[in-house]
Amino acid sequence: MVKKRWISETLFDELGFRMSYEVECVLYEQKTAHQDLVLFKHKFFGKMLMLDGAMQITSRDEYVYQEMMSHVPLFAHGAAKDVLIVGGGDCGIAEEVLKHKTVKRLTQVEIDASVVAFAKEHYPEFTRPVFADKRFESVIDDGAKFVAETERRFDVIIVDSTDPQGPGAVLFTKKFYAGCKRCLKKGGVLVTQNGVPFLQAAELKKSLRHFRALFKDGTCYTAAVPTYVGGLMAMGFASDDKTLRRQPEKIVAARYAKAGRFKTRYWTPAVQIGAFALPQFIADLVAS
Repeated sequence: MVKKRWISETLFDELGFRMSYEVECVLYEQKTAHQDLVLFKHKFFGKMLMLDGAMQITSRDEYVYQEMMSHVPLFAHGAAKDVLIVGGGDCGIAEEVLKHKTVKRLTQVEIDASVVAFAKEHYPEFTRPVFADKRFESVIDDGAKFVAETERRFDVIIVDSTDPQGPGAVLFTKKFYAGCKRCLKKGGVLVTQNGVPFLQAAELKKSLRHFRALFKDGTCYTAAVPTYVGGLMAMGFASDDKTLRRQPEKIVAARYAKAGRFKTRYWTPAVQIGAFALPQFIADLVAS
């Protein structure tokens, strides 16, 4: 009998536990210049992508993370024309951003060209419509370097990073967030991936301290992503316009209607409002 292979998420080794997934088959495995990458098939979650021992995306629940990282800041802003994604080489968030008619130009800066090439082969459902859209520009560069040097300015910046380890660590620093602020337009919004507060409280608190040193408003909102273990996931939210995260539901709904009411599976105007209502333990982290 052939022994089944299991692949474990090692992100929380220091806490003494791992999540393991039985592999139906490995679709791709490579150690790149920047990270260890493995794509495999699971009988329930479908295609699962893991980088450096941390789960990134699954066919079963990708829509939660991608919709909440893109639609929340774009509908909070209401008129974003220029959008920057730092990371996001799989193009899942890019696909969601391009559903917004107001967006005239979307730039995606990914440090690892092999991730983009990989996505074109294994995630054509994301990459084909994105690369076919004339509004989209793919840049292979260090995201921290890009925001520190670019002369362009953006209405929304979405940081679709890995966890703060390896090449993703720099994307959680005050220097990087300062670079983001320098290339945000007036009234712009920065949104970041900030882990699961129940297990990664220090990560969220550190980012929020940096936000509040740089922006007039720094907080987070949450979403429930099943394969990001530990409960609700936090997305950091920073802006100099304190009204953006307090838009009434009827305003968000009107913007959604104007955008064409494209199909969503998690995000709704009501969910957008509710996502900023934090459980007390997360509110305490934010307050501290």
